[in-house]
Amino acid sequence: MPALKDVVDLLHAWYPPHTADGWDAVGLVAGDLDQPVAKVLLAVDPTEVVAREAAEWGADLLVTHHPLFLKPVHGFTTATPKGRTLTTLTRAGCALLAAHTNADQAVGGVSESMALALGLTDLQPLVPAPAEPLDKLTVFAPADSAEAVRGALADAGAGRLGDYEAASFTAAGEGRFRPLPGADPTIGEVGRPEVVDEVSIQVVLPRRRRTAVVRALLAIHPYEEPAYDVVELADPGIATTGTGRVGEVEPTTLRAFAERVRDALPATAHGVRVGGDPDREVRRVALCGGAGDFLLDRVRGSDVDVYVTSDLRHHPAAEFLEHGGPALVDVAHWAAEWTWLPVLERRLLEALGGTVATRVSTTSTDPWSFRV
Repeated sequence: MPALKDVVDLLHAWYPPHTADGWDAVGLVAGDLDQPVAKVLLAVDPTEVVAREAAEWGADLLVTHHPLFLKPVHGFTTATPKGRTLTTLTRAGCALLAAHTNADQAVGGVSESMALALGLTDLQPLVPAPAEPLDKLTVFAPADSAEAVRGALADAGAGRLGDYEAASFTAAGEGRFRPLPGADPTIGEVGRPEVVDEVSIQVVLPRRRRTAVVRALLAIHPYEEPAYDVVELADPGIATTGTGRVGEVEPTTLRAFAERVRDALPATAHGVRVGGDPDREVRRVALCGGAGDFLLDRVRGSDVDVYVTSDLRHHPAAEFLEHGGPALVDVAHWAAEWTWLPVLERRLLEALGGTVATRVSTTSTDPWSFRV
């Protein structure tokens, strides 16, 4: 039986908290890191009814998509709904963890789970996550000093590529220079042109390590004035993580695709709202789990046939459709994000080898209960 710390570490490896938006509040909210975890309940919202479900089932951990506290609080009491939620959980010995925008963007996260539930293939992020800023450093050094220079660069943090370290490229050539009066050359004499067997060494490094790497280079290089350059590398935009997803479906009509969406998501009073010609062809689909109207401008200029998301407002949706671009499919926020829970459940069971029991809450926490 794993400890809470082990499960938290696992979830944070899949959905790193540092990838969450700056305004978000993710991670472990409450719980003893040393307590054993035998039962994990998964839900979209940390509401009172979900907290009671966790307590009655005997859950040791409740994992939710939405955070309980997005704004700072100085305390929690049973005088407030959020206070009653956390009190119910703590009384039952149930920890609480939220994975919100960090789970939205991840591989195996919310938008990807929704895309798979709708049958999309060839998935890629609608907005790829920015890669870590990188530099490329090139330095020229005497051939007999190359090994020492490469080692110093690696020790300072350069040359790390994925699961590889000390990666570099070296090419041989000739270095030419003439020391001027006042110089103290390592090789050659003042006023005399010199030709030296040199190598160029190239390494890639995180931009945050730039100063440390250059200082290490200057400290180890035998020349009084080493020749080097640092170039900022462009982000190629090929990250597998990111906001939303884009994928393909077999050619169908907008009406038929909307019916597929309806059948794939949990039923809600909201239903599925559609904007566009019901007979238009649909091949390429963009989507964003949760409220995705902030991506309307991005989608409008793309080659997709339909955009699926939640919480679309009248004026932005109307103006979007007036441009004659993709159709719109608006679904319940809770239903769209619920599709992640079975995916997360499978990952937990596979990773923890049957040492924990899991349950996906089917309690609808969608705020709308009926239509008239």
